Amino acid sequence: MKEPLTGSTDPAAILSHVEWIALGFEIIDCVFPDWKFQPVDFVAALGLHKALIVGEPHPVTTGAIPRLAEELPAFKLRLFKNGQLVEEGSGKNSLRSPALCLGELARVRPLHAGELVSSGTLTTATLIAAGDEWTAEVEGIDLPRLALSVVPV
Repeated sequence: MKEPLTGSTDPAAILSHVEWIALGFEIIDCVFPDWKFQPVDFVAALGLHKALIVGEPHPVTTGAIPRLAEELPAFKLRLFKNGQLVEEGSGKNSLRSPALCLGELARVRPLHAGELVSSGTLTTATLIAAGDEWTAEVEGIDLPRLALSVVPV
């Protein structure tokens, strides 16, 4: 975030508060067998977030905001595991648009300058394992592909 945001439903207005965008992989981990848990369990475990891998940041310039507001809900994402297509997603899978998702979050909790915010997943969660090579490629928005190699811990 380049400046605070307290909530909006206008994608262009929301994006005017954003410094940059990038593709990312969120790694989550669940200590509960078969991912079966109650909301209180989730809180007690301090959530499921393990890591966030962020791709190359692309600045959000004033001139690019109208185009981004249109591209964010419409762009397509392809997720590959070891070179094989696993799933396709779209910006609309993140509360109709990553910008709208950010605005919704800001309505619940004000966002501050300098914060890094993940706007939500575009595909379903998929199991990973050591040795996997993951790639995310997009069409319809100017962001480079992002690759991830899973190494043993």
